[in-house]
Amino acid sequence: MGFTLTSKILRRSSSKGKNDEIVIPRGHFSVYVGDTQFKKKFVVPISYLNHSCVQELLNQAGEEFGFDYPMGGVTIPCSEETFLNVTSQLNDL
Repeated sequence: MGFTLTSKILRRSSSKGKNDEIVIPRGHFSVYVGDTQFKKKFVVPISYLNHSCVQELLNQAGEEFGFDYPMGGVTIPCSEETFLNVTSQLNDL
């Protein structure tokens, strides 16, 4: 189950590795997104970290969670729709 926005990769990953862990491709990182109890995991290019809008989302995550991520990974406290809007703008650059 994946989807692509324009030519850059932004997807919910479904490829699994050992012990059913999600395989993160080289040059990508994963984030959990959602403002509810049920968060979705997305795999995004590391190049997104260079953009101020993603840095702002990460700052918000730091303010809300500090270094204690309840999902075991970076959790961004915004709606899935907001996250997709931000990342789709990055794909247009």
